[in-house]
Amino acid sequence: MQHFLKSGFKDQHKFVTQVKKIIFLFLFGLLLSIPSNLQAQLIEPNSEAVETSGDVILLALPATAALTTVVMKDRKGFWQFTKGFATNLAVTAGLKYAINKRRPFNSGGQAFPSGLTSITFQAASFIHKRYGFKYSIPGYVLAGWTAYSRINATRHDGYDILAGAVVGIGSSFVFTSPYQRENMQLTFSSGNDQYLLGFVYRF
Repeated sequence: MQHFLKSGFKDQHKFVTQVKKIIFLFLFGLLLSIPSNLQAQLIEPNSEAVETSGDVILLALPATAALTTVVMKDRKGFWQFTKGFATNLAVTAGLKYAINKRRPFNSGGQAFPSGLTSITFQAASFIHKRYGFKYSIPGYVLAGWTAYSRINATRHDGYDILAGAVVGIGSSFVFTSPYQRENMQLTFSSGNDQYLLGFVYRF
């Protein structure tokens, strides 16, 4: 009976999770289907304070990610961040020139993908992959704010910032390996009806 209840609870939880994903994808798809000019007008456009804050985060977030590797004396992590950062810049620039998508209100070209969005999400996702998701939550929030600031400034639409986030996260995840797994190791051995669980940390 207890096993049946646990199984039913897991199935219900899985169903609810799937429904949430479907709702999120539907709403996000609905947002992307809105013409770019209308997307920019859904919020009060061209707020100087919002745009400036996005520019500040553009500098602060990558600097924080790099400084974290220095403070932790994580030379391998610094090299991984550098490779991800350079790859992100190259891919973003290449796509901008290759696609040359117009910006909202025809205010210029090379809108796709959003460069500021890709840079901030690359930094946030590096912290995520290298040091753990919980440490990257503030970074993702700030990266999301930067993406919002680009729509607010009528410089990008939803497609541009989505592509920027994908390129940025992908650039980090390709090169970055988890830091803790390289320094911590769990060991397990058994024999003579005895079991031993060990923990090793490499300094």
